[in-house]
This record gives sequence, structure tokens and C-alpha cells, in this order.
Amino acid sequence: MLTKFDDIKKSEPETDDLEGWVVVQGKPTMRTQVLHTNNEKNMISGIWEATPGTYHATYSAYEFVHIISGKIKITPDDGTGPKIVSSGDTFIVESNFKGTWEIQEKVLKHFDFML
Repeated sequence: MLTKFDDIKKSEPETDDLEGWVVVQGKPTMRTQVLHTNNEKNMISGIWEATPGTYHATYSAYEFVHIISGKIKITPDDGTGPKIVSSGDTFIVESNFKGTWEIQEKVLKHFDFML
């Protein structure tokens, strides 16, 4: 089956912080909109937006990310050093990730999240 995003009903955006995400600096806000859930109900795709500030994030699942706009400095707790991601970058976050997401410029990202 092929589903074009124009053909699916989009959820209303959620403005609550994601589970496992805690503000540690500034007053960032986020908005998450799920665009699709697969038939097996174990993967969601959507759009996420965040304003400048820093979150400490704890992941319990795998995520594929494509940054549409903005800039983030991501620093893992494991000491491997920060990574800067910005417009056009694509990356993955493994399910055991813990670290900070410093939103340096307002971010818009597409995500695929395994539940």
C-alpha cells in the first residue's frame, strides 16, 4: 500500500513536552504533530517544532530525523562530544540515547519514531 500524506487525516498538534524531555535551560516550547501511524501501530511519522532553549532528553525508542530548518547542538551524556545538526541534515537517535538538545535556532524536523 502507498499512502500520500495529502490523503491522510492529520492529528491535532500536541504542545506538551515529550515524555522523557525536561527543560534544563531557557523556556523552550515544542509542538508535535503525528502525520501517520503504520498498520502495525509500532511506528509514527510526523513533524516536530521547537523554540530556542535546552532540553535533557531520554529516549526509549529509535528515531529517524530530517531537519527541515533550524539548528540544534546535541550532546550525549556518554561523553562522546556534541554534534551540531541543522537544515538539511539527517540522522538517527538510538533507543538508549540520553543527553541535551540545545535548540539554537527555531527547529522544524520530520521524524519517524519506532514505538
